[in-house]
Order: sequence, then structure tokens, then C-alpha cells
Amino acid sequence: MDHLHTPQSGLPESEAAAEARRLIDDWAARPVRHHPTSFRDDTELPPIGTTPPVKQEDHRIVPAWAAGIAVASIGVGAGITGIGCGAWLILQGLASVTLYGVLAVTLPFAGIAAVATAIGGAISKARSETPKHIYEGPVYQHNETHTTSNQRGMFARTRNTVR
Repeated sequence: MDHLHTPQSGLPESEAAAEARRLIDDWAARPVRHHPTSFRDDTELPPIGTTPPVKQEDHRIVPAWAAGIAVASIGVGAGITGIGCGAWLILQGLASVTLYGVLAVTLPFAGIAAVATAIGGAISKARSETPKHIYEGPVYQHNETHTTSNQRGMFARTRNTVR
């Protein structure tokens, strides 16, 4: 069977097996790279005082911009949830409307409107000019006034005419 060729390699089966064995042995001879999952500091500690700082490598999985977006989206979600709860409470309150409830809600607005109207009126009155009555020209006084009264009709309408 040594003269048979495999369709993929074009090598006889014995040569293909020898090449496979060589590749496997070459791979097995390479050192295995271990990735530590923890760190132990074996440096000597000073007998008195605090321990000096040890540099710790920064191995972040998530980029800073992605973490910022995640925190912002959590904040927006919490805010929207708060608004939704507030709207739910308001709508629950509106579902059970009573006269006292309507008065309790509208009374502060009515008070504010009354105060605003009073302030506006005071400002308007303070800004308006005092009337100046200055009469120029001759003054005529007629001592002879003539009044005519007519009474007519069933209910006695009175019409006075002053001349």
C-alpha cells in the first residue's frame, strides 16, 4: 500500500504518516505558554512601616468609551424608569378624581394667579400717570336752566329735557 497516494497531499501513505509524526513532535517540543490568573508578590517586606507599592498592569477587556456609554445608558434607563413611575402615580391619582382632589391640585395655581394679578395691578397703577386737569379758556355759567318734564303712557314714563 506504499504505492497508493492520498488525494490531498500527493504523498504515499507512509510518507504522509512520517510527516504527520514529525509535525506533532515539533509542536510537542515547543514550550507551553501559561497565562497567570493571579499574582503573588514574593518581595521581602520591610520589618517596620508600610509596604511599598507594586505596579499592577492594566488589562482592561472593555475600552473606556464603551464603559462610559454603558454607565450613561444605565443612568438614562434609571431616569426614564423614575419618570415612568411618576407618570404612573399621577395617572393613578387622576383615575380617582374627587372634588377635594381637584381643589387641592388647583388651589395653589389659583393662589399664584391671584398674587400675579395683584402684582400686575399694582405695577400698572404705579406706572399710570396722574390725570392733570388744566382748563384753559373762559368759563360760562348759566343760571337760567329750563327743565321740561313730560309724563305719558300707562306706566308714566318721565322724560326730562334740560335746556
